Amino acid sequence: MGTIQWYPGHMNKAKNQLEDNLDLIDVIIEVLDARLPLSSRNPMISNLVKKKPHIIILNKSDLADPLQTKRWTRYFQEQGNFVLSLDAQHNTNMSTLFKIIKLAGKEKIDKLVAKGAAHPTIRVAIAGIPNCGKSTIINRMIGRNAAIVGDKPGVTKGQSWLKTSNSDIQILDTPGILWPKFSDQVVGYKLAACGAIKDNIFHADDVAMFLIKFLREHYLNNLSNFARFDKEAIEQFNDIDLMLAMTQKYGMRDDYDRFSVYMLQRFRKAKLGRVTLDIK
Repeated sequence: MGTIQWYPGHMNKAKNQLEDNLDLIDVIIEVLDARLPLSSRNPMISNLVKKKPHIIILNKSDLADPLQTKRWTRYFQEQGNFVLSLDAQHNTNMSTLFKIIKLAGKEKIDKLVAKGAAHPTIRVAIAGIPNCGKSTIINRMIGRNAAIVGDKPGVTKGQSWLKTSNSDIQILDTPGILWPKFSDQVVGYKLAACGAIKDNIFHADDVAMFLIKFLREHYLNNLSNFARFDKEAIEQFNDIDLMLAMTQKYGMRDDYDRFSVYMLQRFRKAKLGRVTLDIK
């Protein structure tokens, strides 16, 4: 399997801009992919948070294993974070997000009110890896399509302050930021599988093979349903032979590259079931 790395120049610029604006920020929202609660955590963002009130959003929860989402929610809560699982695409739990932001920013608001401020504002930075759903969350919060939304990573390239539909909350939108080097290549494969890395950076068959191995170990029923082989038959194949058998089963003859792309596309839409790649 090949090495996966992706850190274009605009990501380093975004990280520097976030650092420069840190003194203006009251609350940091870190958006994680609910399928990758640990692997989608950018260590550079964690270092920037410092003592700022910190909200963790497990977005795309509709695509993730609900049992795993509950476990990861509890894990982050036990670390002292505000945590919310969210399906921003379908506009669920957005009103709860506003409540949590106000709770996280309460100390700052109380201080401003005590000083006589008539309309104190909570300034929020929303950060996360590419394609984790930040722009969709922002558009839900401001009630219009101001942030660019796409199903490919690296869509947002600049930073801007936006007013939300709740007048006392402002948002700093930031581009998706990865980190310069993955110390564990498994993290790279998980990010690639979920669409956080541009598809032309990696070989689809490598990532599809990673998925087959992972599903065989943790979600065998899901793999069986997608492969159109029963579990007993799957156990007779090694991973490579299983991929070739599935390629033929789906009418793609021996074009496993085409099948690999197809499998990734289906996985990202939860057509292989609700799967979490970070097991708690």
